[in-house]
Amino acid sequence: MATIRLGDAAPNFTALTTEGEINFYDYLGDGWGVLFSHPSDYTPVCTTELGTVAKYKDEFEKRNTKVLALSVDGLESHKGWINDINETQNTTVNFPIIADEDKKVSELYDMIHPNADATFTVRSVYIIGPDKKIKLIITYPASTGRNFDELLRVIDSLQLTAYHKVATPANWKHGEEVVISPAVSNEDAKNIFTKGFKEVKPYLRLTPQPNLN
Repeated sequence: MATIRLGDAAPNFTALTTEGEINFYDYLGDGWGVLFSHPSDYTPVCTTELGTVAKYKDEFEKRNTKVLALSVDGLESHKGWINDINETQNTTVNFPIIADEDKKVSELYDMIHPNADATFTVRSVYIIGPDKKIKLIITYPASTGRNFDELLRVIDSLQLTAYHKVATPANWKHGEEVVISPAVSNEDAKNIFTKGFKEVKPYLRLTPQPNLN
């Protein structure tokens, strides 16, 4: 069983999905990706999750991010279940769901936690950057549905901090003040952060989000 950590290369794979055979790297292209597993088809929490992701597709696309779901059930099961998701969640599933019956991808990404359930995947989430490196890992138990607003917030933070010398504080949302990296001197900060900044402590300096007009 593989152990995947932040900064590791995301393992590539080819898998059957509800939208045909997919090579993971080719599917992501030069954008960002979210790979997430659900324990089983025809289960209540997963039904609400996949419906929510379908409704958020535009938000993911705005962030140049593709989503890819997975469970260890088969393709025919997935296709039947999609009809239920579309009906009950008033949406149309518009992203691929991997049929990982041989558990190849689940094992590659350490999605089966035997002490939680020896057969089914837990609710794993991986965010992958354009460099194909793992940027975020969150693992939920089967009983707790994910907060996809939080995943969008994290993607906003990851994309901002990847290209600017800042970090995002607790509960930060797009458009709010950010923290200047401690590695940036005050002298350099004056040149880099042209909107100005305030020094709360020498190690805590706040500036308006730099990639907004």
